[in-house]
Amino acid sequence: MRLKTCDPSFPETLDHLLTPQLWKQAHQAWTKHHQPWRWKLKPLLWVLLRMAWCNGDSQEERFATARAAYVAAHPRERRPGETLAGFLQALAKLPMPVLRALGAGIREQIGDRFVEPLRINGLLPIACDGARSECPRAEELQERLGQAGKADSAPMVYLTAMVLLPLGLPWAWRWGKGTASEHTHLRELLPTLPERSLIVADAGYLGYELFLAILQAAASFLVRLSSRAYLYTESQTPLQRFREGIVYYWPTKIRQRGLPPIKARLVRVRGKHCDVWLLTNVLDRKQLSRKTAARIYRWRWRNEGLFRDYKRLLKKTKLYSRTVKLVHREADGALLALQLLLFLAAPPARDGQAGTIVLDSPRRTLLRLRGDIAALLYRLGPRQFADYQRRLAVVRSEPYCRSGTKSRQEWPRRKEHKPPKAPKMRRLTAALKRRIASHLKAA
Repeated sequence: MRLKTCDPSFPETLDHLLTPQLWKQAHQAWTKHHQPWRWKLKPLLWVLLRMAWCNGDSQEERFATARAAYVAAHPRERRPGETLAGFLQALAKLPMPVLRALGAGIREQIGDRFVEPLRINGLLPIACDGARSECPRAEELQERLGQAGKADSAPMVYLTAMVLLPLGLPWAWRWGKGTASEHTHLRELLPTLPERSLIVADAGYLGYELFLAILQAAASFLVRLSSRAYLYTESQTPLQRFREGIVYYWPTKIRQRGLPPIKARLVRVRGKHCDVWLLTNVLDRKQLSRKTAARIYRWRWRNEGLFRDYKRLLKKTKLYSRTVKLVHREADGALLALQLLLFLAAPPARDGQAGTIVLDSPRRTLLRLRGDIAALLYRLGPRQFADYQRRLAVVRSEPYCRSGTKSRQEWPRRKEHKPPKAPKMRRLTAALKRRIASHLKAA
């Protein structure tokens, strides 16, 4: 029984996004020195993306489905390697500039479609935030990534992502150790911003050097403040009556170095539970009113939704890879797959729709993508489909024979197992002997 093919709009949209010019840019960073014999660039990247979209409980199961879907979609091309180990070896040799070139090409197409329609009074709101993903406790990862949380915690990587508001569509991102600085990541991402961007961030993005870098990049900021921020005003107004006004951000160490202050506008947004204090360098109230600033900052939660989709929808709360090279490529490839997924869920945009554009359900879009992959599998020939089912049965049955000990290393923060000790023996007294005899006689 053959499944009906689903709406061809998704494959057509993916082909439109991943244009021949984009593949050409990726091939420029893919030299012959990096090319494995069985894995060329195109099948390697397609399998990497489809592994993030496929459904499966293990990396082996996702690889079998993604490879079979690629073979079905490209029947006239040479088939890639058949084993997950070979795929991982080829992926480890993939230069990271290839993935960055692919992301830059997709970002350019996203900008052509959404940058102008999402502007509000000429400003393009872009949120920035960070999150961590856990990695396996491999020796290489523990040595090079270190610990980022509690003592003896698992190694982690830190993701700083920028998203277009109000869509929550990924724009650019940076990876680092679990202890990486989100300020440093944001400064590295500033060159990717379009003109007249408005960076929206929480209270963790407070710093003179960071604000100065944003101003030098010809961008603006809208940052929430906490009690650790000290501001200077020309007229002392009680906080109970303060609504908005001009302030100066001028930390003591900056004054001692002889650097000038940053002139900004402080906006107070009243809420049911607590007030939100926002600092922005947009001094014109007509360009960014208090009501507009409050609405834009509420959209910042779309950034948190991106991390939720990445960790829960694509199941990347914990990564699979056990080397640093593979961790970077697995994490970056999954984020590229999520970027394409959310782009497919975005509706057409027109100017003046910044507050009305809403993404379709990411999960519904993912299910449709999985339906396309299932339709591709049923286009395989009889022998190819039987071979795919056989491989799937092998990886699901897990025919693994353990040859060594179950534990390779000491598990941190786990109490040592103490086996039960010998029972304590007591000698029966004369009174207890008489009671036992009376019980036995009554029985």
